[in-house]
Amino acid sequence: MKFISVILFLFIWGHACNSQPGNQSKTELIACEDDTLRVENKLMQFTPDRKLPTGELLIKIGKTFLGTPYVSYTLENGEAERLVVNLRELDCTTFDETCLALARTIKSGKTDFGSYANELERIRYRGGHRDGYLSRLHYFSDWLLDNAQKGIISPLDNTFQEPWQKTINFMSTHPDSYQLLKNNPEMIREIAAHEQRISSSNHFYIPKEELETKEKFLKNGDLIGITTSIAGLDIAHVGFVVWVDGRVHMLHASSVLEKVVISDVPLSDYLATKKSFTGIMLARAN
Repeated sequence: MKFISVILFLFIWGHACNSQPGNQSKTELIACEDDTLRVENKLMQFTPDRKLPTGELLIKIGKTFLGTPYVSYTLENGEAERLVVNLRELDCTTFDETCLALARTIKSGKTDFGSYANELERIRYRGGHRDGYLSRLHYFSDWLLDNAQKGIISPLDNTFQEPWQKTINFMSTHPDSYQLLKNNPEMIREIAAHEQRISSSNHFYIPKEELETKEKFLKNGDLIGITTSIAGLDIAHVGFVVWVDGRVHMLHASSVLEKVVISDVPLSDYLATKKSFTGIMLARAN
């Protein structure tokens, strides 16, 4: 596989990344030739499905990644924060982001790699703008809040959910676990400020003990964030709702099975297998 040996500069026009019409946006990215082909092939493949509800489109796209290897830390590429496009190796968050960016590009009627890259950047970074390591939405609860503000997703009705509140500080209290924070301790103060904002925001979730009785409120393609009891951390794993034989399962990139899979058991049973899993946060793609 031949990797692009220099930073690509894509000059992308339009509204993606919140740029004003007529302004040009320059995006640094890391990709390989195979990924650019994969993106454009998928955009072409699902163009006939662009009228589907977004959730159904997400599941159709997601199933084409079944068996794709799970690989961690694909976004960590040195000091510079570049937009990483990698469809060959996915973790749970990049799997969700990849499928959502593909679906949004397809819905827009576009089939070019540049439009996809713009959508991915808008989803992955705070306010839709990549501006260094700290602009990346590292916490999934923050990812949900920010993408709701951008109009990319919407929270589900909180009448069947419960308030979720927790002090989030895992990154600022474990900086040695993050190479960029370890190398740049001056970043920790800003990370802590983001964590404080997350901790003080309103969040809702479904406790895992109540999930089976509340499955009826969920739809194919809803985004799932599994909440955790681990101190300072919000979400331990993410994926998509997929209905199988009348029950809610999860389509996700599994670190245990080391690939993209659909859970063998219903989501409520999956959550019961791990004591630290406490429930799920939810959102629906617009």
